[in-house]
Amino acid sequence: MRHFLTLADLGPEAMREILDLAVKIKRAWMAGDSTPYLKNKVLGMIFQKPSLRTRVSFDVAMLQLGGNGLYLSPNEIQLGQRESTADVARVISRYVNVVMARVFAHHDVVELAKYASVPVINGLSDFSHPCQGMADFLTILEHKGNFEGRKLAYLGDGNNVATSLLFGAALLGMDFAIATPRGYGLHPATWAIGERLAAMTGATITATHDPSDAVTGADVVYTDTWTSMGQEEEAQKRRQIFPPYRVDDACLRLAKDDAIVMHCLPAHRGEEITDAVADGPHSVLFDQAENRLHAQKAILVWVLDALR
Repeated sequence: MRHFLTLADLGPEAMREILDLAVKIKRAWMAGDSTPYLKNKVLGMIFQKPSLRTRVSFDVAMLQLGGNGLYLSPNEIQLGQRESTADVARVISRYVNVVMARVFAHHDVVELAKYASVPVINGLSDFSHPCQGMADFLTILEHKGNFEGRKLAYLGDGNNVATSLLFGAALLGMDFAIATPRGYGLHPATWAIGERLAAMTGATITATHDPSDAVTGADVVYTDTWTSMGQEEEAQKRRQIFPPYRVDDACLRLAKDDAIVMHCLPAHRGEEITDAVADGPHSVLFDQAENRLHAQKAILVWVLDALR
């Protein structure tokens, strides 16, 4: 059984295998090859949180791979409320070939995987966002050609996206620097996982509270919203704390001349990123968004071992 819950679960070999598969599938699709790798397969999509990119990209991915996606709204499946997560996993496994869950609490997707008899994909949890991470590293590969000797700088909140970037960079041998305000960094246990992964590949990972230190010499500059879903009551406080971590023209001048700027979207323009940068020549924001589709095709094919 191949689940896809965090990038840390993969190891360097599987991480590169999925990326190579994403490149292959994307190139083939762009050339007009629509091989139905997942013909007659059904993806059950469990949503506790709404989403534009996750919903559409998984739905279209299954369509283009020859299968079908089934959307299950928060009203239809209330994990652990109307029915236990274990029972939901056991039941839905009888109907579909693979499950994607976009949840609030990471333990819900872990519980689904524990009791499901089909592969489970983490479409987002409070701990990690591995599908976004895979799309991000596919985008970096397309624009930079390799990972070794490259530096990825992340500015802002130490959230689920930052976690997946740490894990992915460490697995790929890419240097990673994160700058967060005090009290908003990655959890020490998360950082310890990153250190273990980096030791496998020789990647350097650093954490700082100084955004200039993080972004200096970076090949990739990444930011995300200061306030994630479920943290709305903190929004005003965070707007007072996070402005030094905004990605603007002055920040970008510290990075390499050919640096790319990334954001997983949706962006709060004028907060974590300016319009000038988001719409400027360094921005690859919408390449990232497109690559959610292609990366998730690869993830689906990989968890179902559809090439065998």
